[in-house]
Amino acid sequence: STRSPFKTHVDLLPALDGDLKTMTFLQEVVDILLAYITESFDRETKVIDFHYPNELLQRNNWELQDEPETLDDILISCRATLKYAIKTAHPRYFNQLSTGLDMVGLAADWLTSTANTNMFTYEVAPVFVLLEYVTLKKMREIIGWEDGRGDGIFSPGGAISNMYAMLLARFKMFPEVKEKGMSSVPRLAAFTSEHSHFSIKKGAAALGIGTESVICIKADESGKMIPADLERKILEAKQKGFVPFFVSATAGTTVYGAFDPLIAISDICKKYQVWFHVDGAWGGSLIMSRMHKWKLDGVERSVLKLTWNPHKMMAVPLQCSALLVREEGLMQNCNQMHACYLFQQDKHYDLSYDTGDKALQCGRHVDIFKLWLMWRAKGTIGFEAQIDKCLELSEYLYNKIKDREGYEMVFNGKPQHTNVCFWYLPPGMRYMEDKEEKKKRLHKVAPVIKARMMEYGTTMVSYQPQGDKVNFFRMVISNPAATFEDIDFLIEEIERLGQDL
Repeated sequence: STRSPFKTHVDLLPALDGDLKTMTFLQEVVDILLAYITESFDRETKVIDFHYPNELLQRNNWELQDEPETLDDILISCRATLKYAIKTAHPRYFNQLSTGLDMVGLAADWLTSTANTNMFTYEVAPVFVLLEYVTLKKMREIIGWEDGRGDGIFSPGGAISNMYAMLLARFKMFPEVKEKGMSSVPRLAAFTSEHSHFSIKKGAAALGIGTESVICIKADESGKMIPADLERKILEAKQKGFVPFFVSATAGTTVYGAFDPLIAISDICKKYQVWFHVDGAWGGSLIMSRMHKWKLDGVERSVLKLTWNPHKMMAVPLQCSALLVREEGLMQNCNQMHACYLFQQDKHYDLSYDTGDKALQCGRHVDIFKLWLMWRAKGTIGFEAQIDKCLELSEYLYNKIKDREGYEMVFNGKPQHTNVCFWYLPPGMRYMEDKEEKKKRLHKVAPVIKARMMEYGTTMVSYQPQGDKVNFFRMVISNPAATFEDIDFLIEEIERLGQDL
């Protein structure tokens, strides 16, 4: 790399004559980023340059010093950071629910960081506050709420959105809890599927409701909540003196990608006057697809709210998670604290656009611009095509391995989302008689193959146990860059890395 025409950070803006030096420095950073982006989409490059933590700590000097380093050193640090980063945009990175890198979304992120403002008031973020208002309304219309009425907010992820939902349900039923705390309310009970996301229990712990007050409902073989078990557990809880206040159904479970039967669950919630929430962090985006939105039938009945993460299936850069609320004013009443140094009541514009007081946070990152700009660039039909393609790829994988020798599906039937859950049985294990011994050995297969994947750096796919089922692969697809060839590659790679086990 060429030596920069400057030595230290003090040469940059706002230094006098810092313009040229700043532009040169930033141009070099942009060159580093553009090279990384090109590399990320190149199938010949590794997904990961893996090192063990202590090795990576020793390999570079990451320590902070009293004296400043030169800008050339800063550029070296930028390169080193990306050298060891996981290429989450790589078409063969399947490890998480959020993968891929959208160029318009990336441009929006750069613009957001440049504007560097906060989402609490119209005063400091006029355009961004309006874009959040417009986009949330559009999302509510797509759900099917009349005229897109309601409320909502972008939060730091699905876990926080789910916690907001629980907080709002509790406040709606017992508004006095805001001032008087948990001692003023009876013992509450929340209900969610045994396959639901851990954030439901985490939210209950954070809000002082307690994890023991979250009652898990049985799921069927394909991972969907069983409504009859929900009704039985609500009645049981009432008999024990609990007050059922919240049911969280899941649209797209984390492991199986299952969609709970929302209409049946909503009927039970109505019958027992319990607030009905839908956690669609992973599956909510399917509402954008005419072919797949039937899986969310009943979502428009969610009395209170829906968690929907565009940073997952819609490939919006992290983080971008929306909570949509049916009732206007509820978030404000639940969370507002009237801080007079931020939310003055005598401002010269419409105060309803000061959204900060309905959030739990004070400082709130501008997450909206990425989604809004991508939506402008793709249109709703562009998102639909992207989602349909990912579901087509997962069906292709399922059809390819369901009868293939050495593979066993974790549950029967076509996957509802892009989650394909399967075991790979190496040749030496396929005809083992002893079932218990076979299970014990099978449990060790996925972790070894995964470790080899990471050491070779060729691909990444997740594994986990579930209930009494030993470790299996959970393949998910949300990267618009993935192709049928990448699916073929994954199958061959699993077989190559696991044949000797």
